[in-house]
Amino acid sequence: MAAAMALSCRARYGPCSRQLLGLSARGRLVRPAVWGRSAAPASSQPGPGGEVKYCAELLRKRDYEGFLCSLLLPAESRTSAFALRAFNVELAQIKDSITQKTIGLMRMQFWRKAVEDIYCDNPPHQPVAIELWKAIKKHNLTKRWLLKIIDEREKNLDDRAYRNIQELETYADNTYSTLLYLTLEMLGVRDIHADHAASHIGKAQGIVTCLRATPYHSKRRKVFLPMDICMLHGVSQEDFIRANQERNVRDVIYDIASQAHVHLEHARSFSKNVPVKAFPAFLYTVALEDYLYKIQKVDFNIFHPSLHKKSTLLPLYLYIRSWKKKY
Repeated sequence: MAAAMALSCRARYGPCSRQLLGLSARGRLVRPAVWGRSAAPASSQPGPGGEVKYCAELLRKRDYEGFLCSLLLPAESRTSAFALRAFNVELAQIKDSITQKTIGLMRMQFWRKAVEDIYCDNPPHQPVAIELWKAIKKHNLTKRWLLKIIDEREKNLDDRAYRNIQELETYADNTYSTLLYLTLEMLGVRDIHADHAASHIGKAQGIVTCLRATPYHSKRRKVFLPMDICMLHGVSQEDFIRANQERNVRDVIYDIASQAHVHLEHARSFSKNVPVKAFPAFLYTVALEDYLYKIQKVDFNIFHPSLHKKSTLLPLYLYIRSWKKKY
């Protein structure tokens, strides 16, 4: 049974083939025939040495896929990855935890000052900041990448939709791709091909994250999907707020999901030039594939209940991809 399961996983989660995800000649997804709390210092500080556990638990609860991917990194980079991803979670949570932009700006400023203090060897007494300080000292992480993530998250505090898909990709590149650049630094990889792959994978992750969050935001009468694609199909924000499942609404999701898939395919197109040492940084592609596969299976119905269920086999799929040394 285990062998059969592994075979099934390889068939489904090997490098995306055109037959598997039904790609058109242009690399777009083809439809089936039938049709992320406060970023201020934690209120209860962990005991000595408990910072790693705090970061890992924060990831497990708020970024489960990132938590699993971090577990598969080399031992010398694992705790640093927990810190880096926990830092990203802290920033990502700010937008959803505030009612006034001013409060969000204050929390962003806390983290901006925290990064400055960390590079002066004076981290604030906050578990994520302390672990981030250790990671920076251990791997000599680039300061401007961390500040770039903060700056982009701060610009994104406004409750408005992306004007076009390019604006969403820019946001993703300045956050998720930048996070991957830092992960590559932790792995000791400084390679232009690895950076190129990271850029495309980060853009795909940003697009998929925007899609996954749509039902959550719609219930709060917020829609952030690119306006140009919505207008192209005659879809209004109210259609998403009402959880409309008409064909034109699915057309919007199809176009956006296809763009994420194109980025994944492009990242893999030059994988032979990427150092094998960089591959563990790109394991998140497995989670992205999983979502794109599931949303295609439900005919791009963004509100389908199956899309909100945690994939119980994801750890196995990740392990297989890690073992095969592919992304």
